[in-house]
Amino acid sequence: MAKKKTVFVCRECGYETSKWLGQCPGCRQWNTLVEEKATAAPGRGRSISSLPRQKVTSLFDVSMKAEDRISTGIPEMDRVLGGGIVRGSLTLVGGDPGIGKSTLLLQVCRNLANAGKKVLYISGEESLKQIRLRADRLGGFDKEVLLLCETDIEMEAEAIRDAGPDMVVIDSVQTMSSGELSSAAGSVSQVREVTSVLMQIAKMEGIAVFIVGHVTKEGVVAGPRTLEHMVDTVLFFEGEKNAVYRVLRGVKNRFGSTNEMGVFEMKAQGLTEVTNPSQIMLDGRPVEAPGSVVVCSMEGTRPLLIEIQALVSPTSFNVPRRTTVGIDFNRVNLLLAVLEKRAGMQLGGCDAYVNLAGGMKLAEPAMDLGIVCAVISSYRNLPVHSGTVIFGEVGLAGEIRGVSHVDQRLSEAIKMGFTRCIIPKTNEEGISRKIREKTEICGVANIRELMNYI
Repeated sequence: MAKKKTVFVCRECGYETSKWLGQCPGCRQWNTLVEEKATAAPGRGRSISSLPRQKVTSLFDVSMKAEDRISTGIPEMDRVLGGGIVRGSLTLVGGDPGIGKSTLLLQVCRNLANAGKKVLYISGEESLKQIRLRADRLGGFDKEVLLLCETDIEMEAEAIRDAGPDMVVIDSVQTMSSGELSSAAGSVSQVREVTSVLMQIAKMEGIAVFIVGHVTKEGVVAGPRTLEHMVDTVLFFEGEKNAVYRVLRGVKNRFGSTNEMGVFEMKAQGLTEVTNPSQIMLDGRPVEAPGSVVVCSMEGTRPLLIEIQALVSPTSFNVPRRTTVGIDFNRVNLLLAVLEKRAGMQLGGCDAYVNLAGGMKLAEPAMDLGIVCAVISSYRNLPVHSGTVIFGEVGLAGEIRGVSHVDQRLSEAIKMGFTRCIIPKTNEEGISRKIREKTEICGVANIRELMNYI
């Protein structure tokens, strides 16, 4: 019988040590070592001669076929994945509990099964009856979907090889464990081992594998940081679970852009895609209200119109309050300091609250100009014309810097009925004549010129 020993494993890089340390020697992160019990199982490693040999192949000899990508049947998810599911890929889907991860993946399984693909859904959290109840609620299952309730990764690997499916869903990776390790399921070593086995199956068998990952209270995937490095794609579900809209964002993608975003609406029949998120985000916005400004942000290849709200009022505290929702707190503080220094606004005695309407979280620098405009509008109690869209980056000297994809942003604004666009002056030259005829273009070089337009 193998002797059990206690080791300390880093959650970030997987570094192992026999004693606890405040700082990991591997990645230099603090308070990341966790205690685990593990066994050095005899005969676990394989000699080099027993491994299957792979032949060296030329880059030009690798054939690429159109059917290498499989459509999920959900255009919003295909957009985030870069055009569909890649055979042999390993995708991690993370998000808060109850956000809709299992629901979305079961809908993908339904669409692929109805399209004639073989799908296997493996769950370590729900029974077969619970999965059937959720499937009946979603509806639309015309073809069969294979189900398996198992937590042992060796048994799952055998079942996957026997079934030979086109796609496998593992729900969730924190509930799976390997019998070769004595540590509990969900520990650093177990998550790393289970993911390694799934990665080998995906690459060697050409099966698309989706794994669901739990998140910690800090909002990161539970387990080692190497988990995100091992997989091909990392998708995150964002949004409050009590809210209607959800955002699926690509954090890592070896087969497409990492900036793409898909918007979904939670209904009784599951998640439905939102094809025009700009319209949804602008519904119900106040008209001619001070502190309300519409900005245009780029999420991957998609322009998104969204409302920024600011409220500036005299403070009743010794230190004025600064609160942000959906926008980086430090970025807003930086812009407030620029307004005080470059525009002469006395904001030191005012509370400032900045909100990104719709429950979204965006961090693009092109929203700087909209934040500044909303703060000026609220401070002076002067509304910005409701038909105005604003975007641009603000520097520390008060200058307005140019941004990318200007034509796409302006086209989206025109489509939504906006008649005036305040943009960086450096972006004026590249605008097409067709767009100039449909909307009024106002180029600004610094904050002083922006205040004249407001």
